[in-house]
Amino acid sequence: MEVTDQLVDKLAHLSRLSFNDTEKADVKKDLQSMIAFVEKLNELDTTGIEPLLHMGDAVNVLRADEIKGSISREEALLNAPIKDGQFFKVPKVIKK
Repeated sequence: MEVTDQLVDKLAHLSRLSFNDTEKADVKKDLQSMIAFVEKLNELDTTGIEPLLHMGDAVNVLRADEIKGSISREEALLNAPIKDGQFFKVPKVIKK
């Protein structure tokens, strides 16, 4: 696969980046070397090789769920800097 200036421009647009001519040449060279590496891996004979699903033999060990005591809503709201009756009030972070 050949990395062209048009491909670099398209990737820059999709990733909301901008490159000057020098940076574009560096990015083009880096992308070309990455693609060449992946294409080199395609030359390997992998017949009879099972896909690697996990890096080690360890299995996720999860603890058992235990029901424990909890605090009441009133106790939780005692340390709230701003509260509204039964809820925590927080600054709005999502704008429409």
